[in-house]
Parts: sequence; structure tokens; C-alpha cells
Amino acid sequence: MSSAEAAAGDRDDDEVVHDFAPLLVVYKSGRLERPIAMPPVPPGLDAATGVASRDVALSPHSFARLYLPPAATDENSRKLPVVVYFHGGGFVIGSAASAAYHRCLNDLAAACPAVAVSVDYRLAPEHPLPAAYEDSLAALEWALSAADPWLAAHGDPSRVFLAGDSAGANICHHLAMHLGIRGAGLRGVVLIHPWFWGREPVGGEPWGPAKMQKGMWEFVCPGAVGGEDDPRMNPMAPGAPGLEGLACGKVMVCVAEGDVLRWRGRLYAEAAARARGAEPRVELFESEGVGHVFYLLEPAAEKASELLDRIAAFVSTE
Repeated sequence: MSSAEAAAGDRDDDEVVHDFAPLLVVYKSGRLERPIAMPPVPPGLDAATGVASRDVALSPHSFARLYLPPAATDENSRKLPVVVYFHGGGFVIGSAASAAYHRCLNDLAAACPAVAVSVDYRLAPEHPLPAAYEDSLAALEWALSAADPWLAAHGDPSRVFLAGDSAGANICHHLAMHLGIRGAGLRGVVLIHPWFWGREPVGGEPWGPAKMQKGMWEFVCPGAVGGEDDPRMNPMAPGAPGLEGLACGKVMVCVAEGDVLRWRGRLYAEAAARARGAEPRVELFESEGVGHVFYLLEPAAEKASELLDRIAAFVSTE
């Protein structure tokens, strides 16, 4: 390689073609940076909660981390609800094995108590959507089958909940609307700071973040129909399937006062309540003075404990 070719290669490597920092930076050379991606931590027994965890391979490219709380081994305990959790990260970062999600699922499994299944799925841009949706659906079908001994022995198949944050909450909506799981007996869905967007602004959505949301969605889902009004990104878009089709008994939407996505979360909760009629069983919970997925960053904070308690109550209440 000549010096001129080497210099051109260096320039390509330094030229940013997609800047979605701090989640993802893409260079002309194809190099990817994920500035806030966390290293994985292993499963095992959590000293703080007594929750045991282990990983199960679901395919060559996806796995689930299962969590079993101490309550599961109580001789007087009936079978526990099952919470299937989908991590966030804009479909470009995140893992069921990351330290923040491992801590979150230990806490959630103990608080409910529930058998938890944390799903790891393929990420864009290496695997654009619908890869994450496909992996998540396969993982949910596996969890519903109770093929794993922990799920078979300790999980109640009539009390299955979907939960997730940001892009993971988007996945939860997608799965709850999927025709393939009609009649599966989902008890409820918990959407935490869901990543929804749309072509027309709602509430106080500012222009700068709106432009980034549009660009990132079209990047991770190059086949999106209607751009950010694709029903997978905008469940309230014209022509999107009605929310009366949600295959679950009840819905909880969690938003944060300092989150640019909060207006979409509120709009979703309102639309779900209207669609579900006289007994909507839709709960909207807003955390004041905090931002997007704050509970992952500060799990010991009072607001994080309050959010965890509300989710646990939603799961455990008949």
C-alpha cells in the first residue's frame, strides 16, 4: 500500500458518517464505536438479593439469562409469575449480561418475586431490524413453552409479563401485538420509558432530539415503511393496528419527567386506555425530576426504588 493510500484509509477511518453518540458512532471505514457499552458480567448467586441466575443458549446468536429468587424455593410458595425482560439501547447497544441489567433483574426478581427471563438479541447495524424482533419473539415463545426446568418447576404459565425499557419497551409492544401469541395468556406488559416516535411532534418534543430519533430509527430499520411513522416506531400512526389488539390483561407505562420520550409514553397510555374500553387496566406512572432509564444508572436512588416497587406491585397484584 502506498503512503497516499494509507493516508486515505486513515481519513476514512476518522470520518464519521453516522453520529448517534453516546450509543453508536459509525465511521466511513465501517469501524463502529459504542462509547457507553458495558462489559458483561457472569451469572451466579447475588449476595445482596439471594437471587440465583444462569445463562441458556437459545440459538447461535442469542441467549437468555434466567433469575430465580429465594421465594421460589419456599416450600409454602405457589408458583411465581414469569417476567420476560428486554433490554434497551436503541437496538445498537446493550446486553442481558451487562452489569446494569444484571443488577436490575436481580432486584426485580427479588422484589416481585418472579422468575425472570432477560433476553439477549442481535444488535444493529450488524443485524438490522427485524433481527431483534425475531430473536425476541423466539425467546418469548421459548419462555412460554416452559422448556427450562426453572420455568417448569417455579413459573406460573398463567401469569406471564413482558417488561422492557426504551428499545426493549418497543419490543414489548411489538410482541404484545403479534398475532402469533394470541391466546398465550400474557397477564400484562410493562413499558419503561418506551422508544416511540413519529413524523408529527407531540407535547414538548424539541427539534434536536427529534432529528436524532428519526435518523437513528431509519438507520437501525432501513426497511421502515413510512419512516418514523412505521407502526413499529409509532403505534399511533395513521393505519397502525389498534391497541385493542394488545394480547395482555393489563398495561403499565412508565415515563420520566426529564426524558424527551415522555410525551410519547403518555400518548400511548392514553390511546391504550381508550382502546380497551370501560375497564382499561392501564396504569401510567411518572418519575419526577429524573431522566431516561435513570434507574439503571442509579439503582440505589429513592426514585429508582419507587419505580421498582410500583412495577413489582403491578406484577404481583391479581
